[in-house]
Amino acid sequence: MAESIAEPGLEDLLAAFLQHLAHERQLSDHTLSSYRRDLTRFRDWLRGARTDPWKRLDQQTVRSYVAWRHRGGVSGKMLQRELAALRSFYRYLLREGVVDRNPAQGVRAPKAARKLPTTLDADQLCSLLDQPDAEPLTLRDTAMIELFYSSGLRLAELVAIDIGDIDGDDATLEVIGKGAKTRRVPVGNQALKAIGRWLKVRGNYAATDQKALFVSRRGNRIHPRTVQQRLQHWALARGATRNLHPHLLRHSFASHLLESSGDLRAVQELLGHSDIGTTQIYTHLDFQHLAQVYDQAHPRARKKDSH
Repeated sequence: MAESIAEPGLEDLLAAFLQHLAHERQLSDHTLSSYRRDLTRFRDWLRGARTDPWKRLDQQTVRSYVAWRHRGGVSGKMLQRELAALRSFYRYLLREGVVDRNPAQGVRAPKAARKLPTTLDADQLCSLLDQPDAEPLTLRDTAMIELFYSSGLRLAELVAIDIGDIDGDDATLEVIGKGAKTRRVPVGNQALKAIGRWLKVRGNYAATDQKALFVSRRGNRIHPRTVQQRLQHWALARGATRNLHPHLLRHSFASHLLESSGDLRAVQELLGHSDIGTTQIYTHLDFQHLAQVYDQAHPRARKKDSH
């Protein structure tokens, strides 16, 4: 006679497993609630599906459960969590000698859909940047924003820039990105002009021995949190309809270049990404090619004709 899916042994083992998580692994109450909810849901599905007894489940049964949940609109991220709970439960059962295999091992959830980063419209960003203002800290903020958008910098990369890092002759900047990887990026004409205007008043705040390009009111290297706050303040002061932050400018840089050039590998290199799309393998390109793509595609890299 087939053993019952609802046999008391399963309930007892679920309770014992949760005790194991609480006392041996010392997981939080919130995490324990998640495990309990996920495993109870799976248990209820087994009962309703009238499938094989829980001691003899195989991978196909677990895949059927995942498919059922996915059809119901459950995200890949949540299914990953539920599978992790199920794998952990069966590892415990293996340890206790109750089962001889882990049916959830090797079963994968559908890939979670990647949330596309938001971007600013190029015309909107340019109109905000082109509003004249001679107040020193606004000149600094404008230079920072221009450089974020011009070169696709990360926040940590921007605050680490020293005055000598920018080569005005060939309009490039050397930055140290994640993993201490150094890359050279172009600096657009508008960004160079904005930096030049800031440098004329920078001495009002920075001591002569201060190397940082961007400094605070007190003359110290500007703090990342200050940059974030100033961007928010600056955007509100100029009538922006949405929050402005460093990563939004970096995403906008990548999006606008990619839309104009179609050259994903060049954008990967400029951003310092080894894998901008999670599937592309890092490809090294000649810098002259990168500079050409940049000059042709970036909205604020091109020099305006003089009249």
